[in-house]
Amino acid sequence: MADTGSVLRGDPSLDKLRWSRRLTLTSRILFVNILPLVLLGGGVLYLDSYRKQLLDERFKLALVEAQITAEALAGATPQRQEALLIQIGKEQRLRIRVYGPDGKLESDSFALAPPSFTLPDASDVDQGNFALRMDRWFDRVVDAPALPDYVDPEADDASAWPELVRAREESLTQIVLRDAPDGTHVINAAAPVGLDGDTLLLTRNPVDITESVREARTNVLLVVLLFLLVSTLLSWFLAQTIVRPLRELVQAAVRVRQGRDRQVEVPRLPDRRDEIGMLARAVSDMTGALRQRIDAVESFAADVAHEIKNPLASLRSATESLGKVEDPELRAQLLDIATHDVRRIDRLVTEISDASRIDAEMSRAEFERVDLAALVRNVVASREERDENGGCMVDVETIGEDLVVAGVPVRLERVIENLLDNAVSFSPEGSTIEVIMRCREGRIIMTVCDEGPGIPAEKREKVFHRFHSDRPEEEDFGNHSGLGLAIGRTIAEAHDGTLHADERADGKKGACLVLDLPAAK
Repeated sequence: MADTGSVLRGDPSLDKLRWSRRLTLTSRILFVNILPLVLLGGGVLYLDSYRKQLLDERFKLALVEAQITAEALAGATPQRQEALLIQIGKEQRLRIRVYGPDGKLESDSFALAPPSFTLPDASDVDQGNFALRMDRWFDRVVDAPALPDYVDPEADDASAWPELVRAREESLTQIVLRDAPDGTHVINAAAPVGLDGDTLLLTRNPVDITESVREARTNVLLVVLLFLLVSTLLSWFLAQTIVRPLRELVQAAVRVRQGRDRQVEVPRLPDRRDEIGMLARAVSDMTGALRQRIDAVESFAADVAHEIKNPLASLRSATESLGKVEDPELRAQLLDIATHDVRRIDRLVTEISDASRIDAEMSRAEFERVDLAALVRNVVASREERDENGGCMVDVETIGEDLVVAGVPVRLERVIENLLDNAVSFSPEGSTIEVIMRCREGRIIMTVCDEGPGIPAEKREKVFHRFHSDRPEEEDFGNHSGLGLAIGRTIAEAHDGTLHADERADGKKGACLVLDLPAAK
């Protein structure tokens, strides 16, 4: 037995189907619109955590530096303290200030040596520059807490720095983060020095943190902008692939609705394998079916008007003449004509009403198992009792057993009646009508053959048109509406079957009508 999985995997049509399912419009639109937002949100969260991690490391470093510097300064002579302030401040890029027990500033590394860094004055900073605006926008997005501004006090003593006050009171190292005017950070670390009441204040301006965050943010922003550009282009492409065909469908539908262009074609978009293509083909098929239905209704209405007009004209002529004719025999003839026309109109109205209801009734009908052989025999027996076979003998033959179909018994009986009526109307008196039923390849096939003149090959399809009537010359005019075979085909097609005309297989003269229905499962 062949490997079904390998066969399916090698089927190009199935590969296309899987591809089209993976690339549905819904998934494409969601992907295009969500991706930039995910990247943007992820980048923002990453940068915020990245900045916090860098600041945490610098806090630890500031804590260690403050403690080591305090231990180095404790007990040192004033000259040695100044040398240490200059050396440590230069090497570590720090500003180191020492305050005495009275809170007065005693030493400042920036006063002893050139400053290792310079903080700009607020008045010299362009508050509208791009980097500073991006910093503030970024802080708002991540909801970062506002930091106090770093401002050197006019009277530089310990009371001007809250971290120094706490370090004096608690004898513990204190660290505070502030914002410089240019948007960079300033880290102050205050620590007690020895046991004499001195305190020191280490000030660091970690410009590298801000620069690293700004560089990473710029890279993320460039990536986001790139993806937004790609997303915009893809969205535009999708809009073109969606809006343009939809607009064409709408315009075609409007023209169809307004009836301005009878031959307007609804685009089928055969190259589209997505929902738009499915919609286009469904609308096209629906429009075609609607046109066929409208054409059928218009044709049917015209045929009805034509068929009823003839007997009405004859009836009108007969009734108008009755008042002018005195001869009893002629009056009797006119009454017979009027009676015949009334019956003909009644038969036409009945047939027309039945034909117009078949489609609606069959769409709501529930099928059941029907023994077609038993149904045919019952119909033939009933017709013989009513003497409706026109002096012909109906021979019913079944080949095989279990000739069961799924359908509506009343409607299938109507098909059999119409086929037998047609055969009787063309068969000479005393001839035989053969009804043969067999099962072949899951289909139940019933043939009704007569010994009449037969149907020419070029007319075998026309006999199923509504109101088509090509009757024998000797038959009275108006005895048939021309709807019997059309109704029979409609019922057969509603049962997923067919009804067509053929010549007799035995070579004899006559016509053969073939009803083909699926066998019941």
